[in-house]
Amino acid sequence: MPRRMSQTLPVRRALLSVSDKTGIVEFARFLVAQGAEILSTGGTASAIRAAGIPVKDVSEHTGFPEILDGRVKTLVPQVHGGLLGRRDLADHLAQMEAHAIAPIDLVAVNLYPFEATVAKGAEFEDCIENIDIGGPAMIRSAAKNFASVVVITEPEQLSEVRVELEDGGTTLALRRRLAQAAYARTAAYDTAISTWFAGENKDVFPQRLAVAGILRQGLRYGENPHQQAAFYTDGSNRPGIATARQVQGKELSYNNLNDTDAAFECVAEFDEPSIVIVKHANPCGVATAASLAEAWDRALLCDPVSAFGGIVAANRVLDAAAAEKIAAIFTEVVVAPDADDAAKAVFARKKSLRLLLTGGLPDPAAPGRLVKSVAGGFLAQSRDNGRVTEGALRVVTQRAPSAQEMRDLLFAFRVCKHVKSNAIVYAKDLATVGIGAGQMNRVESSRIAAWKSEAAAKAAGLDQPLALGSVVASDAFFPFADGLETAAAAGATAVIQPGGSMRDAEVIAAADKAGLAMVFTGMRHFRH
Repeated sequence: MPRRMSQTLPVRRALLSVSDKTGIVEFARFLVAQGAEILSTGGTASAIRAAGIPVKDVSEHTGFPEILDGRVKTLVPQVHGGLLGRRDLADHLAQMEAHAIAPIDLVAVNLYPFEATVAKGAEFEDCIENIDIGGPAMIRSAAKNFASVVVITEPEQLSEVRVELEDGGTTLALRRRLAQAAYARTAAYDTAISTWFAGENKDVFPQRLAVAGILRQGLRYGENPHQQAAFYTDGSNRPGIATARQVQGKELSYNNLNDTDAAFECVAEFDEPSIVIVKHANPCGVATAASLAEAWDRALLCDPVSAFGGIVAANRVLDAAAAEKIAAIFTEVVVAPDADDAAKAVFARKKSLRLLLTGGLPDPAAPGRLVKSVAGGFLAQSRDNGRVTEGALRVVTQRAPSAQEMRDLLFAFRVCKHVKSNAIVYAKDLATVGIGAGQMNRVESSRIAAWKSEAAAKAAGLDQPLALGSVVASDAFFPFADGLETAAAAGATAVIQPGGSMRDAEVIAAADKAGLAMVFTGMRHFRH
């Protein structure tokens, strides 16, 4: 038999039990004024009672006391029967009357702060005690019976429910929408618990991997106008676009966010003042210098054509000197941990430029997980937090790198980690001077990077390619000597690469023949 669903409904009895008490006292006062009876528990009941609002303890309503240190207080038929009983079925109503179960028309529950408890590094037992059991059960019961019950799981939902009640009662459309939000909330809560447990059990990839997100903002479209898109955060508070405050500028797009994330993750790799310029998720200029302004000049020199309309990331508080230089060309987004007032004033002259301040830098060495969707599922992997140090390098050529070459090699390999494969990076004096990205073979990436260094030199009015006297980094091994020979022809003097090819001996021999120093890292940085 089709279920008959009630449409607009008043609230005669409400159960309020929240950890986040924002707005709950005012809401309780409103419900009482509407003629509703308030049931509540623990701290919520105390807060409502302290405001002079009549409230009935759940234990009094059910006739069953809280037991087991409060672990059991709402897991009783008088609560769940009052939520799940169908008002359109005479048999349900008769059973409720026979067992003295009063209907509950509204539930406002937000859960024990498990996520916050874990985030502050609490002990194992404290985390366990902050796993809510009764709350999710009530939420799920109320949501299942959305035809007759309204369920509130977030403080911001209180006002929209109040608006409808002021107009005579909650609508079916609102109750359905809140039911969906309720199940999403309990799913995200269980995901947080599952993820934490997996970490405690050292289980990186459990049998069932749950992923949850919180809507940060809707986007006009995705990579292209015919695609829908939205931005979700994972609740981890990793500094970056998820923690960014947009100070000014146009609405952020899907591509803006993707490119800004790429730029900020790259610039966080460096300790000294650094600038990264990104276009289509690939760095087109990276430099480290004594100041951000100097780093900008040297990063821009690498590829001024691609920098137009790009994304700029800084790893320091932006000052006016750097802001003036950045604002001199068309830039889509500037992202940094912070900016001083003088820098903000400079950027304010560019109304369309989006300025994002994140409040901090991500730790490139921290563990994490990346998820990518594929047809019928998704791939999961740990974050590429690998870092090569000088002590881990193996010199494989007759000549060892000089001290300056070694600094540049480590710099170039760190940049290479953020360039799409196949990746080749030329660098000199802690600045990129040629980048080849995303080619189907490594020799083409070498040629493109060399060509870009020549084009950039001409644009700057220089009489020799920027790559002359540089070092070169490759994200993976050279399968043949031709990629290395292209780098030598471009003027590179030293090479850093993972090694591990069947033809390593041929590549090493080619390096020796060209007088290059070469080191193996034993670590590759594919990025697809």
